[in-house]
Amino acid sequence: HSTVLYLLLFLPFFWEIIGGQEAQPHSRPYMAFLIIERGNNTFLCGGFLVAKNFVLTAAHCKGDKITVTLGAHNIREREESQQVIVVDHQYPHLDYDKEPHNNDIMLLKLAERAKLNRWVKTINLPHTKKKVKPGTKCSVAGWGRTEAENNLTLATTLQEVDVEVLEDDECISRHYNTFTMMCVGDPEKGKDSAKGDSGGPLVCGKTAQGIVSWGSYCPPGVYTRVSTFITWIQETMRRLQP
Repeated sequence: HSTVLYLLLFLPFFWEIIGGQEAQPHSRPYMAFLIIERGNNTFLCGGFLVAKNFVLTAAHCKGDKITVTLGAHNIREREESQQVIVVDHQYPHLDYDKEPHNNDIMLLKLAERAKLNRWVKTINLPHTKKKVKPGTKCSVAGWGRTEAENNLTLATTLQEVDVEVLEDDECISRHYNTFTMMCVGDPEKGKDSAKGDSGGPLVCGKTAQGIVSWGSYCPPGVYTRVSTFITWIQETMRRLQP
């Protein structure tokens, strides 16, 4: 894992967890850690396991090659729980629009099926087009940068933070689409939704309702609304199953 250590020290993260805390080890067995190679550059993203051979993430995490680590807590260590699997095919949504990050969703087909156990499990997806009510308490997790004494430092263990689904009008801008996006933040602390790595899940109850998509250091953050894409997810997986 010396390569991962190098990446942690020198490579850019798309997002970070601000104001969160370390997750209980392996309490989120659906989490996926993505190393993305794009030309001569390498990036890190999050994702989540939705079937034995499919990970869901953000379309803007697309690369020339992606390697997925499942069952991880500390990504600097070679834990017995970890499964490292190369991505066979990347399927970003055909209508993904890079500028406003609309339809920012991508399915990754793994080269081999994950072995489900106490460290590696899938997570439930929501019902089609069913919106999460504003005020719903949720959480987000990732291995992105964290905030320590006003300095951004790299996390080696999975970090998590509690957030809340907000009214759409708190995010309304020329880029915000109420059908494909969710507005999420922590209004009490006045911080952003303490974002996890791009592509990581917004978990409400036991369901992945959103995907970390875009925003800024100021609240709130914008997430891809998973319930809008259930038919696309199901049809794409069905088409690709061997």
